[in-house]
Amino acid sequence: MLDADSGRDLPRDDGRGEAERPTVTVVLPVRNEARNLPHVAERLPPIDELVVVDGGSEDGTIDVARTLWPTATVISQTRSGKGNALACGFEAATGDIIVMIDGDGSTDPAEIPKFVEALLGGADLAKGSRFSQGGGSADITHLRRFGNKGLNWLVNQIFDTGFSDLCYGYNAFWRRNLAWLDLPSTQATEPQWGDGFEIETVINVRAARNGWSIREVGSFEEKRLYGRSNLNAVTDGFRVLRTIGRERREHRASPSGIPASSWR
Repeated sequence: MLDADSGRDLPRDDGRGEAERPTVTVVLPVRNEARNLPHVAERLPPIDELVVVDGGSEDGTIDVARTLWPTATVISQTRSGKGNALACGFEAATGDIIVMIDGDGSTDPAEIPKFVEALLGGADLAKGSRFSQGGGSADITHLRRFGNKGLNWLVNQIFDTGFSDLCYGYNAFWRRNLAWLDLPSTQATEPQWGDGFEIETVINVRAARNGWSIREVGSFEEKRLYGRSNLNAVTDGFRVLRTIGRERREHRASPSGIPASSWR
């Protein structure tokens, strides 16, 4: 059982009485994003580590990534789906803080400092939101907005949470807490639940179930620059709905005494 306070990491003392800032790893899952990566690179602030996770690109994405970021860690995911890509990236990350962004230009890397500051302020999870103060979207459709609102309401009712944007994938958390998310093994050969776009719901709900302090960070979502999205509002929406049901069953089976998540 995770103690909410022990799950927080704060700037360390470097022995000279000065606080040392934690290191930051950005995990960037990509698949055929060669034309989008230069824009991502242009907006990316100084970080300590970049992990690029390729999902079988056929357009030279890996070559572009290595040209833009010669010191980046570039790996291939072990199965398919965004969830598996993120799990592989988390496993390879070495920074104190892990930040999740997308490679299509929709999430703005320039917002990363806001997420880091939320964690430095005591949060365990900095949850990006298009619907909180400072957020917005140039891409979300009426159908996706309606579906997201309904899924938010359902999760908030079941888990006593306060999410305003459950399915948005721009998040940051302390790497020391990664084990508590209990993500599917990257070594499994068969497809696993959590390998797809439901990964955001898995992470957010499990963070809440484990009593993490969660702070929403306003974020603006742009349209994908080039290429076609792999997201399907209907089929992926149903996967999220099934995920909520699975997490609810797990929640009911969990030992009592897990602290409630806190919201700021």
